[in-house]
Amino acid sequence: MVKVSITVQTYSGYKADQRPISFTLVTRRFEVSEILDQWQGVDHTYFKLFADDGNFYIIRHDKEADEWEMVMMDALEKP
Repeated sequence: MVKVSITVQTYSGYKADQRPISFTLVTRRFEVSEILDQWQGVDHTYFKLFADDGNFYIIRHDKEADEWEMVMMDALEKP
C-alpha cells in the first residue's frame, strides 16, 4: 500500500483528535462534509468520510506516531 501523508485539522472534545474537520493534501484543503463511519484498528483510528469536493475518502490516524494518511479516495456520489 502506498502511504499518502496528509495534514489534518481535528475537533478535540472529550479527547484529543476526536474527529477530522478538514485535511490538506499537498496544498489543497478539503473540508469534511460528513463522517460516515469510524473504527479502531490495532494501532490506527480510521475515518470514512465525504469531503466538500464531493469525493469519498478513508483516512487513518496513527495514534502512536501522531501521523495521518489517506488510505483511499474515490469519486463516488453521496448516497
